[in-house]
Amino acid sequence: MSAVVESMAAPTGLVRRQRVRVPMRLVWSAAYQDVALSVYVKVKALASRPEGCQAKAATIASYLGLSKASAERGLTLLSHPAPDGVVELRSQRRTHSGGTGESAVRMVRPMNPAESFVWVPVAAAEDLTPRQLRAYALIAYAQARGIALTEAELASGLRHYSGKKAGQALTVTAASAVVDEVEAVRWVTVQRRVGSQGRNLYIAHDIAPEARPAGACPVAGGSPETAVDSGFEGASSSQVGEGSGSPVDEGSLAYKESPKTDSPDDEGALSSPAVGEVPVGKGVGPVENPVGGEPTRTAASGGLALRADENNQLSPSKPKNEKRSSGGGSARSSYDGPQLSMSTQIYAVLEPVHWLLAQVNNPFVERKIAREVGRQLAAGMDAERLHHRLTARFAKVMASEIRDPGRWLLGVALPRWGCGHLDCESGVRWSNGERCVVCDEVVADKFAARQRAQRIAQGLCPEHGTRPGPTGHCTDCELDNAIDQPAPIPVQRVPEGPPRGVCGDCGARIMLTGPALDDGLCKPCRTETAALAADDAPTLPTTTTAAAAEQPICSGRDGLVPCTREALLARSVCLRHRAQELAEEAA
Repeated sequence: MSAVVESMAAPTGLVRRQRVRVPMRLVWSAAYQDVALSVYVKVKALASRPEGCQAKAATIASYLGLSKASAERGLTLLSHPAPDGVVELRSQRRTHSGGTGESAVRMVRPMNPAESFVWVPVAAAEDLTPRQLRAYALIAYAQARGIALTEAELASGLRHYSGKKAGQALTVTAASAVVDEVEAVRWVTVQRRVGSQGRNLYIAHDIAPEARPAGACPVAGGSPETAVDSGFEGASSSQVGEGSGSPVDEGSLAYKESPKTDSPDDEGALSSPAVGEVPVGKGVGPVENPVGGEPTRTAASGGLALRADENNQLSPSKPKNEKRSSGGGSARSSYDGPQLSMSTQIYAVLEPVHWLLAQVNNPFVERKIAREVGRQLAAGMDAERLHHRLTARFAKVMASEIRDPGRWLLGVALPRWGCGHLDCESGVRWSNGERCVVCDEVVADKFAARQRAQRIAQGLCPEHGTRPGPTGHCTDCELDNAIDQPAPIPVQRVPEGPPRGVCGDCGARIMLTGPALDDGLCKPCRTETAALAADDAPTLPTTTTAAAAEQPICSGRDGLVPCTREALLARSVCLRHRAQELAEEAA
């Protein structure tokens, strides 16, 4: 009954103070969606009653202000094993023999005493959305452990669970919007720029806002504290890449932590170089001032610094830069050393960017820029070429797009782009104005690599961009392989036995053995030749006539001339034409 009383709404006069211990693996793990955390808090609170949690999914959804489908999805995620094999929620069905029954009894997993956990108020699960509740749990855990939480760390614990960005962490802007929503319903107080190293300080409350007395700010530990103003109205969290400062009160926009957070009065902190500057070599002599302090001034110089060497031409001197504190108070000098003086040649080279150079308010960066110009000139770079480089690159950008003039001059304007050839200037030969062949090859190789990767991602042939066939290769690849590696020509097999030849009379294939070695004829042609020779022998006329009358003549033709040979017995053709018929039948 106590759990029921403590979870009732505040308008009845009761304070919602019930809290439950939530394992941090449920908050950290990406396997659980945000709705699983809200369902877990409510189920564990209901399970603390003597009869346990007997609420249906629709009832749990009504408590949390969710749809029934969302509550069922959260119950399903908690009931299935996580990637580490842990099951957070178990259900016991209660069905009678007749088929009817009551709602299941749900029980949460007993927590390990050494397991990390966080106390989450049940009222927070009812008032906040699942994503807001997850952000609240991260803030409460960091507060209990004394961790100075940043917006980037908070954003890494919140993820997308649908759409194209499913599984990815929220951006800093989205996480800041979630924190602003939690702060708007008074479950979290954000004290901006009061934490360590200028961080925002997040205070999570464990009592519902309507039960909190006016002017009190109870924290998660339960001890009331004096309310602290979180900023003027309209203050919001910072944008992406803008650090921890609020965009409306012009706070700090630093996006990297540094032990030095204020003016150089902090002598215990180490000074760091300018963020993003490129490494350059040692500067040449004309950049530095001569030893002895301030450069020589004359009454006629009008604020211009003169060089101490033989080149006594006037060159503009940069005024001392003063830095104001972040609060906009009195100005304090950030640099009290000798003023910067640069040679006429260096100043002439920087002529296209004088307007940007005047906006560089850091003497260290100014010297780095002058040193970089002097280094390139000493290395053999033509002053006209460097002047043209600055002119061309400054013409390609809008002045409003350059947020940091010093970083842009050091990282974009001054470096030489191109291949390793010293005459190459951004893909063009400075000496003749022709395209650099090496750069063109590099560009072509990069384009081919991108095209190949795109074709592989689309399931196409990386070489020809066509669909592969059943063999895994496209038609063009198979044709190229056939051209590069032609099929081997089969070697004609030589039959075993005596050598073969051709009959000199009928042209039939014969073995050159025995009588064929002498006359080169097959046996039928040899027999026919012998018979013709015997017929040519002198005989009695009567005998020849009778034999001729008895033996028929071949009906075949040798070309256009009728064959005069005798036909075979029971055949109308001679032996030669019979052999030709058998050859045609075999073919």
